[in-house]
Amino acid sequence: MSDVRLSQIIEELGGELLGSGELRVSRIGPLEGADASTLSFLAHARYQSQLQSTGAGCVIVAPAFREAAAARGAAIVTPDPYLYFARLTQWWAARTRPARPAGRHPTAVVSELARIGDGVRIEAHAVVEEGAVLGDGVTVGAHGFIGAGVVVGAGTRLAPRVSLMPGTRLGERCVLHSGVVIGADGFGFAPNEGRWEKIEQLGGVSIGNDVEIGANSCVDRGALDDTVIEDGVKLDNLVQIAHNVHIGAHTAMAGCVGVAGSARIGRHCTVGGGAGILGHLTIADHVHISSMSLVTRSLLQPGLYSGVFPIDENAAWEKNAATLRQLHKLRERVRALEKKTTP
Repeated sequence: MSDVRLSQIIEELGGELLGSGELRVSRIGPLEGADASTLSFLAHARYQSQLQSTGAGCVIVAPAFREAAAARGAAIVTPDPYLYFARLTQWWAARTRPARPAGRHPTAVVSELARIGDGVRIEAHAVVEEGAVLGDGVTVGAHGFIGAGVVVGAGTRLAPRVSLMPGTRLGERCVLHSGVVIGADGFGFAPNEGRWEKIEQLGGVSIGNDVEIGANSCVDRGALDDTVIEDGVKLDNLVQIAHNVHIGAHTAMAGCVGVAGSARIGRHCTVGGGAGILGHLTIADHVHISSMSLVTRSLLQPGLYSGVFPIDENAAWEKNAATLRQLHKLRERVRALEKKTTP
């Protein structure tokens, strides 16, 4: 994209401009290493020292840094610089990534019994089976698979090699990155004389609006009822959501999180990378789980939770874990005894 005037950005996104609106920038970049053509941002006070040393042509700052930013040059003042930055990237991407035309590639296989909305793009070697419904403006990437009866809401974008198995309902404005599989069978097997008898997975997957799912992540179909992901959920790459999990609206999970079957996770939760949540647990709204933690019990109160415990023979592990949970109380008792016995 050619450079843009700061006044154009203000017209689109708002904010208070300090300096000339005629100043032009041609890229968005971090404070460190920025030059006069760069628009950067200061999102956290810990990086304040970089504000005076950066060569950025303009910096997005909070009101608390107005004077410091003005002393060095042009600035955009906004209550939440990080949110402003996010919306700036959206506006920037819309200008630099031209919309790809609607249409159907000659190699795509689309059932005559599928319902295709207006402005849909179906790329090379994609398959859309009978009874599938694609809303207006949907994109199906190359080698994508849309199973029989699948519903995809308007404006949703499926990157190459996304598979939506029968029984899947996907909301509007979702983004699914390459390799995502929605609606594969959940991991259900009954033991039978040393062997495993498959439990057929008869449910589906219901996904709300504005959900984004990262590359090579999987959401399994329910065993009987549906697996449910509510509006605004964000899943990173390589996330595994097992059968009959329910994830509340606007919860976010970082890479390599695993959630076992029938766990119920509340709204506005966050789960750090590599964390695991055991099956049939309940996680309340506004719970935040640290990276690499293992959740082995329900968390019924909002807050930040962390926990990693070394693997051991199970009976010993359970005893040690139970003792560890009492360690704080034990420490207080020891302190009280020390005070009584100290001369």
